[in-house]
Amino acid sequence: MEEREFFTESNEQRTHTLTCPHCGQPGQYQISWVVRRKRAQLPRHADERDRARFAKARTYMVRKDDLLGCSNIRCRKRFEISGLQTIAFLD
Repeated sequence: MEEREFFTESNEQRTHTLTCPHCGQPGQYQISWVVRRKRAQLPRHADERDRARFAKARTYMVRKDDLLGCSNIRCRKRFEISGLQTIAFLD
């Protein structure tokens, strides 16, 4: 059984405050995340090993965006998101 069968996936936009490394100005940016929520119950064709994996599974988010463009009109340079985690667990 694949791990995908334990979760439902959806895309979400979240707002984060980040600072441009070029101009140093902070700004609000919309970042895309894939949210994988744990299903309420295990699919029927699961065996003991799958039940153990499902018990340990947690809801989490994976960041889709790696680069952003600066929101400052004078700067507008692209920068890499380095201060934000790529995976975040939700409880």
